[in-house]
Amino acid sequence: MFFDRPESGELAVLVHLELSAIDSPDDPREFEELALSAGADPVSFIFGQRASPDPKTFVGRGKLEEIRQVVTEQGAELVIFDHILSPSQERNIERELECRVLDRTGLILDIFAQRARTHEGKLQVELAQLRHMATRLVRGWTHLERQKGGIGLRGPGETQLETDRRLLRARIDSIEKRLEKVRRQREQGRRARSRAQVATVSLVGYTNAGKSTLFNRLTDADVYVRDQLFATLDPTMRRVELPNVGAMILADTVGFVSHLPHKLVEAFRATLEEAAQATLLLHVVDAAAENRLHLMEEVQTVLEEIGASDLPQLLVYNKIDLLADCEPRIDRDEEGVPRAVWLSAVTGVGCDLLVEAIAERLGEQMVSGRLVVKPQQSRLRAQLYQINAVQSEHYQDNGDCALQLLLPRGDFQRLLAPFLSDDEAPEWQPEEETSGDIEWWES
Repeated sequence: MFFDRPESGELAVLVHLELSAIDSPDDPREFEELALSAGADPVSFIFGQRASPDPKTFVGRGKLEEIRQVVTEQGAELVIFDHILSPSQERNIERELECRVLDRTGLILDIFAQRARTHEGKLQVELAQLRHMATRLVRGWTHLERQKGGIGLRGPGETQLETDRRLLRARIDSIEKRLEKVRRQREQGRRARSRAQVATVSLVGYTNAGKSTLFNRLTDADVYVRDQLFATLDPTMRRVELPNVGAMILADTVGFVSHLPHKLVEAFRATLEEAAQATLLLHVVDAAAENRLHLMEEVQTVLEEIGASDLPQLLVYNKIDLLADCEPRIDRDEEGVPRAVWLSAVTGVGCDLLVEAIAERLGEQMVSGRLVVKPQQSRLRAQLYQINAVQSEHYQDNGDCALQLLLPRGDFQRLLAPFLSDDEAPEWQPEEETSGDIEWWES
């Protein structure tokens, strides 16, 4: 049975099943927020329990009949499942209910399609949608038949379904080539920042944790902020100056969600690589969420999928203004290294502590101290000035120049390596140390 699908389904029936085979079931409230973010108007929320999904219709015959009655009574145009349906299950349910059916993957794809603003973002969403659609093509008409024998009966040699698949594959190949160009451009930008020794700090976290609000607070940017899931889709980067460290690049990335469709992860790989290649990850957590530990685990799952789970992380517990008796603070480990910061991006309380913690974490890769160069080593002095590593200088009576330095360890080793075998090597005195020995460069 075929029917005309409505262009949009605002009146929606939501279906959520508790499956005993799943240890940590999804939060129905998050599912409802996803539906609202997509623009749906839920008229009914149907719950149920099953040991395992029905292979044909996911839900049992009785539950399917219950959904049909609600759809008829409420005049709903759309039924959304809080689960990932197979193409055959989706078609079977649509045939039974005679209305449009959407699973969790299709719902998230629709939200992404609405939020994409940049050309790159639109390409990424379209690629994910086409990959999702490729598994759900069905024979909608038969006016193109397979080649037959006889005069006047020779067809074009392929069915309409085969034509659709061929056009779909061609469009997917075209988008993948264009996104590959975007990926190479992003890689060039990362290499340029690496050569300039500019650290990249990426905001990651569950959707609606407050990443964009925090990004605006730290950078005085005007990134779109809304209390809804996936308010941010297109990545944004800004340069930020840190005290005693220098410049860094702060990147705001797309939020994660439970069961983030693999098609989206693949399509957004060029964007997510900004997080995978970052110097430091700021894992923003909604401190007021009751299931924040579960949400943090979901974020770690996505980080593992994009190869970023081993990167240094600094936890940022946001929204402490919604907690009673919670003051901004920095949590440190046994060695005194910052591991978590408690703040409120909305009010700005504790954001100065975050800047301090970031500076400390990035400062672990910085070198500071006093370097004495001789007159014949003026080229080294000029190179240090060129990378803004000199904080102050003064000349000694013998003509030597004493420079107070703060610079990345990589630059320090690169510039001073030629002097390791020099008998007249510059005298180096690291901060908080008294020795002028420079053999530690090699370590």
